[in-house]
Amino acid sequence: MPYAIHTVLTDNGIQFAELPRNREKPTARWRGLPFDRTCSVHGIEHRLTKPNHPWTNGQVERMNCTLKDDTVRRYHYESHDSLRAYLAAFVDAYNFARRLKTLKGLTPLEFVTQHWTDQPNRFKLNPAQYFPGLNV
Repeated sequence: MPYAIHTVLTDNGIQFAELPRNREKPTARWRGLPFDRTCSVHGIEHRLTKPNHPWTNGQVERMNCTLKDDTVRRYHYESHDSLRAYLAAFVDAYNFARRLKTLKGLTPLEFVTQHWTDQPNRFKLNPAQYFPGLNV
């Protein structure tokens, strides 16, 4: 990632959060979960979605459907390596060429690059280095 991640939003799965009935108990607060400890070490705020609100994860779920529809549901792969190669090509095409309504018609890389010019202090690296081809 060329920018510093400051917030992560997850669902309430047991890998991310204690059960609601146990969250305020002393052991849960003292122990903490590995995911929370990792976020803490890196200065990342961990937020949880509201319980029983699955539509909050809608954008992630939609992207998962897009990936499945355009990869494993469309083609048969002879090996894991061929799937990995196709997936890498798909992600590159998505990030560098696909214009998205949610990003006001920009590609994901154009969107990140635009934010680089507006807020360079949030970035660790110049995202222009990620453009395909020669970076002159």
